[in-house]
Amino acid sequence: MYVLLVVAIVVFGVFVWLKQPQYVAPECDAGSESALYRDGQFSNPVAPAPASSGRSRSVLAMWYRFLFLKPKDAIPQQALPSVKVDLHALSLTDNVIIWMGHSSYFCQVDGYRFLVDPVFSDEASPVPGTNRAFKGSNVYHTIDIPEIDYLLITHDHWDHLDYPTVSQLRDKIRHVVTPTGVGSYFRKWGFPESVITEGEWFSTVEQGDLTLHILPSQHFSGRLFKRNPTLWGSFAIITPHHRLYFGGDSGYGPHFQEIYQRVGAFDISVLECGQYDDDWPRIHMTPEQTARAASDLHSTALLPSHNSKFKLAHHAWYEPLERISAASQHHSWRLKTPRIGERINIDDPQQVFTDWWRNQ
Repeated sequence: MYVLLVVAIVVFGVFVWLKQPQYVAPECDAGSESALYRDGQFSNPVAPAPASSGRSRSVLAMWYRFLFLKPKDAIPQQALPSVKVDLHALSLTDNVIIWMGHSSYFCQVDGYRFLVDPVFSDEASPVPGTNRAFKGSNVYHTIDIPEIDYLLITHDHWDHLDYPTVSQLRDKIRHVVTPTGVGSYFRKWGFPESVITEGEWFSTVEQGDLTLHILPSQHFSGRLFKRNPTLWGSFAIITPHHRLYFGGDSGYGPHFQEIYQRVGAFDISVLECGQYDDDWPRIHMTPEQTARAASDLHSTALLPSHNSKFKLAHHAWYEPLERISAASQHHSWRLKTPRIGERINIDDPQQVFTDWWRNQ
């Protein structure tokens, strides 16, 4: 009797918990019209494989390894040496990128302000107290953000689409741009329909002399139980004077060359470089693949990200930066390795950054 009561209480608690706004189910009315939508879900032209290493693991074994096993130095022992720029004090003539850790960025270029995948919560997980941000890595909060012309969301995973962050920013956001289906979260969270734009790969949003491109990535989507209910992607920001690429999450694939062929070269490419693992080899890139992607995009400079804030894979926290530093020696583009929060001056190609992770 007592066991049944406990089970009933737990089930009721879970039911109530899942009624919170961050757990809303997305809706994708345009999915059936998309060439990427098949058998009730979105898919990659090059399908990701669950594993390609010599060992074979069950799904349960993969989750156990993901949740409970930690390699040496997976989490830094001391606070990271981040810095904080007063974003409200920036002049609109300042062309800058601020990496806010993991895959979150503030970007100001040619008078437009952008926020990409902002996550200011302390966890990259729907369960409080799990997957906490490294000490010193979470220095920006919604109060630090000025009015934003465009909020760009690459996909719906918890470490890229954070309900507490975007809900607190709602009154500061003029436009939201997402791949197909991701905008439905914002509708359910109370954002006006008039500010939300969704698009397929290679669609564009134009305002004056600004063109935003919604572009491919090789990844997946889903926040709870349903797999791939919305599309994932990347973005290009094109103005008469600057060409920036924000890659979101992506495995390596032919889409990088296709993006260059259809959109052109980039001054700075912001590409994931972290959270790679043998268990998911085609949905995230190794640092060496990141270097290759930067070359495929004909980048002048590379800003590596998706590291140094959350532990999502089985490598030392500093390994991605070490490996991309080595890989950059063989390429013509310039590597940018700012501290979290450090100002990146877009118009200064000679700006020097330190190997800050080696002093931790």
